[in-house]
Amino acid sequence: MTTVNRLRPRRSCLAVPGSNPRFLEKAQGLPADQVFLDLEDACAPLAKPEARHTIVKFLNEGDWTGKTRVVRVNDWTTEWTYRDVVTVVEGAGQNLDCIMLPKVQTAQQVVALDLLLTQIEKTMGFEVGKIGIEAQIENAQGLNNVNEIAQASPRVETIIFGPADFMASINMKSLVVGEQPPGYPADAYHYILMKILMAARANNLQAIDGPYLQIRNIDGYREVAQRAAALGFDGKWVLHPGQVEASNEIFSPSQEDYDHAELILDAYDYYTSEAGGKKGSAMLGDEMIDEASRKMALVISGKGRAAGMQRTSKFEIPEG
Repeated sequence: MTTVNRLRPRRSCLAVPGSNPRFLEKAQGLPADQVFLDLEDACAPLAKPEARHTIVKFLNEGDWTGKTRVVRVNDWTTEWTYRDVVTVVEGAGQNLDCIMLPKVQTAQQVVALDLLLTQIEKTMGFEVGKIGIEAQIENAQGLNNVNEIAQASPRVETIIFGPADFMASINMKSLVVGEQPPGYPADAYHYILMKILMAARANNLQAIDGPYLQIRNIDGYREVAQRAAALGFDGKWVLHPGQVEASNEIFSPSQEDYDHAELILDAYDYYTSEAGGKKGSAMLGDEMIDEASRKMALVISGKGRAAGMQRTSKFEIPEG
């Protein structure tokens, strides 16, 4: 199995209908970290066969520089899944990073996709294991099995929350995807998001929040995205170009936090060294830092570096 960096930047994950060449063309110029070309909900049943070939063409001929390239296939309960995977991966596997599998309910569904990908890679002479899997959790059974799903294959890179189908599956009393249902005073999504996040982090995977369908309500998008970012999610879906900038900003550290994290890392390296006195803990200004501080700083600095942020401050070795 090939060793691949599974922790790719995914602050903004742009959904693009695989049957719409105009949108596929436009998506290449947008500053989204990830673009997923959709064969599932965004494609009408009669459009799916042709959309597979359209996606292959755009993956092979388009300029997706700097973007994680993903195709969302149909789920295993449909008649389309195997043909989606075979057509897309045989046709454009060299220009594809991941397959997104929707409505995942069991670990066996991930294993089945892994086996199919392995057979195609071997047949086509591709690197075995290079193509990752993104697992989308969209109902109660999938959430109950999310830990097993996260562990089902070394190809798995992300666990994604699919709020619309999930809300329907549990009979949530709301028609606005991602918004709080009326009559419930707390956050109705907290348990769902945290369970997905715990499964992801326990297996060194990324956690991605799903779409916000009121595409012109950027303030509403920001509010929902900030909730996921505050918990520790790595990114969120975007359905409209207007959401991309907001998502990139929200899932990146502030400049102040990024600078502070880098200072903590530099200071900790210095103080634990011979020159710094081999200290297990030390003061950085008015703040005590130790190994736990370093681990927290690594998270923030990692997100900042992945976003291409530049430092605006420098650690100065204290005199005397």
